[in-house]
Amino acid sequence: MNYQTFQPNSDLNALVKCHWTLEVPAEYSSEKQRIVPDGCMELIFILGDDIKRYTSETDFIIQPRAIVIGQITEPFTIQPVGYVHCFATRFYPYGVANFIKTPLKNLENKETPIAELFGQSTADELEQKIIHATGTQQRIEIIEDFLQNKLNEKATIDNIVKSTVDTLLATSGSLPIKAILKDDLSKRRQLERKFLKQIGMSPKQLGKVVRLQTALKLLFNQKTETFTRIAYESEYYDQNHFIKDFKEFTGTTPAAFLADGQMILSSLFYTQD
Repeated sequence: MNYQTFQPNSDLNALVKCHWTLEVPAEYSSEKQRIVPDGCMELIFILGDDIKRYTSETDFIIQPRAIVIGQITEPFTIQPVGYVHCFATRFYPYGVANFIKTPLKNLENKETPIAELFGQSTADELEQKIIHATGTQQRIEIIEDFLQNKLNEKATIDNIVKSTVDTLLATSGSLPIKAILKDDLSKRRQLERKFLKQIGMSPKQLGKVVRLQTALKLLFNQKTETFTRIAYESEYYDQNHFIKDFKEFTGTTPAAFLADGQMILSSLFYTQD
């Protein structure tokens, strides 16, 4: 597998976490892969062969070639049918809301064709530019120019949302929302509404996803030897709390997760992101 990440330019780095590319030869890409929540949304262009996304154990859809992946709150199982070649932009949790008008809750746990978000003609033009670009650097220039033009059409991030997300990221999701807001219940209700609109999930749910990311990186990078230690370093109350949250977002236990061949792609993302 060849997975690479690229930093955005300074005008977008408050909203865009990175651009990335993934290439996998056809002979290595037939296994199902489980993608777990990370609190981010992504704009993805499929430049290789088709990719299936399973809606049940046996049922699947073929993902459109240019999509936005909304917030996912449960495991997302995909399966390439051949050669994998993707170019994508990964946004910070509050990033996508600055470019589209659709409520982010409507995008949850699914892929949405970019034509539904930006209009058919705009989507077609953008997709053709990405397809016919000479390489990754030109694709980055194309997508950043597109995003910059969209950004100029809309208001920027709400400060209360950005500051809360930044605090969650800085504390690895371990600081309770009530502590961030200093027990101001009126602010909490306002924040809940703004989060659903601009992030696509609640502040508490995002905090749980961010904390899980810390645990997953420890797992994949093998920085600790026991699940109890991982729970402690990720600031869960105890190992049972860690396992409960882990199963909620991955659908399995930590031990089974590590042994699962469907986690190769997720492992690649976490060890290199």
